[in-house]
Amino acid sequence: MIGNIKSKRHILNITAAILAIALVYSLVSTVFASDSDTPHASNFNLNVKLKGSEGVPTISIPDFLSNTVANTGFKAIATGVEEVPDLIDPTKNDIVFGWQRLVMMAIGFLIIYLGAGKGFEPLLLIPIGFGTVFVNIPGAGMYAEHSGMLKIIYDAGVGNEFFPMLIFMGIGAMTDFGPLIANPKTALLGGASQLGVFATLFGVALLNLIPGIGYNMFEASAIAIIGGADGPTSIYLAGKLAPHMMAVIAVAAYSYMALVPMIQPPIMKALTTVKERKYKMKQMRHVSKAEKILFPIGLLILTILLIPPAAPLIGMLAFGNFVKQLGTVDRLSKTMENELLNIVSILLSLGVGSQMTPEKIMNPNALGIIILGLVAFCIATGGGVLMAKFMNLFLKDKINPLIGSAGVSAVPMAARVSNKVGLEYDPGNFLLMHAMGPNVAGVIGTAIAAGVFISTYGEAAAKVIAQVVK
Repeated sequence: MIGNIKSKRHILNITAAILAIALVYSLVSTVFASDSDTPHASNFNLNVKLKGSEGVPTISIPDFLSNTVANTGFKAIATGVEEVPDLIDPTKNDIVFGWQRLVMMAIGFLIIYLGAGKGFEPLLLIPIGFGTVFVNIPGAGMYAEHSGMLKIIYDAGVGNEFFPMLIFMGIGAMTDFGPLIANPKTALLGGASQLGVFATLFGVALLNLIPGIGYNMFEASAIAIIGGADGPTSIYLAGKLAPHMMAVIAVAAYSYMALVPMIQPPIMKALTTVKERKYKMKQMRHVSKAEKILFPIGLLILTILLIPPAAPLIGMLAFGNFVKQLGTVDRLSKTMENELLNIVSILLSLGVGSQMTPEKIMNPNALGIIILGLVAFCIATGGGVLMAKFMNLFLKDKINPLIGSAGVSAVPMAARVSNKVGLEYDPGNFLLMHAMGPNVAGVIGTAIAAGVFISTYGEAAAKVIAQVVK
């Protein structure tokens, strides 16, 4: 049997004999080749030049070992220094040290932990974290011009409007506008939540008083949209008004989306009484199929007539929702909300992570964005709750003010938080479907707010960005 011990030893002996014969033959051929003018290739003839490599310098073993050590990650992190173009003035260079790359990689692993270990928006934070780690690996070249994978992804869809558009199409295919159609009053809650977006503009003005921090109106508008807790819209607007701030704006927006269950409940409880949290809302009326089909078309027409700059985002949202409600093209609808949305989310998140480099993140302006984003999100949450309380002064059928917090764009997480807090005070009070009304209204409201900023500053920002590129 070939599998017994003697057979195995026999095979090993034969193999060793063949290797010994090959070694002897190689040595002999090398000795005889030394008397000839024509070199013969041999494993032991290190002076033989490969055809086409005559100009390549000879590397000695000490040089080889020295180069290997010089190009290790340890060496690059400990003593590495790199010059990168300045974010504002490309004619100038900024210095990035190896330890800064190490800090950014640590932040990347922290983001991965929050997504994988804590369950905070894992579909988004995990690829963002890996993108952050990849782009900061010294010498890896994953963001190299024309060849780096992350650079290709960023140029293909993150630095322009392509990926955010596809994301909105997928969101539209996932969304049911039925609760909003059944109770149109809840649209006011989504509108009130945009208070955080516009209030942030005043916060930007105050931060400009701090030495070392300075934002212009383009940057302030891009930062303010974080209050809507809408990642794709934040990326879209940052690309239009402040591309150099896209990384920290996107990460802040997605981070606050992920932290909705932690940030919102204390604000909701602080602004409501126990009695208000127990308000029970009447069951919503049935919404016909015709209403659901006509709603996205009507929404698109209104956007075209009133705020054309918001039409790209709302148009893709309406397109995805129309396909979903039509029911005759299920293959398209399922592709939009599943495979395509998942693929684009991965690429978009990796592209966002590719912008997490030291020169873009480790500066006072980036810290200000994190602070302003949190303030904007808190104001947006409070704005929706207070609007519900104000509306109750005039309504016979009271609105539970807890659903006002769902006016931010974090779909459907914000609606789930409203429902969860309501169940804490009354286990029979299910608010999820009621909260979905202001939740989807918040998506529309944030897109409209972005359209307002683009219509106001978009043309001027485009000229400034073009000058910087030149």
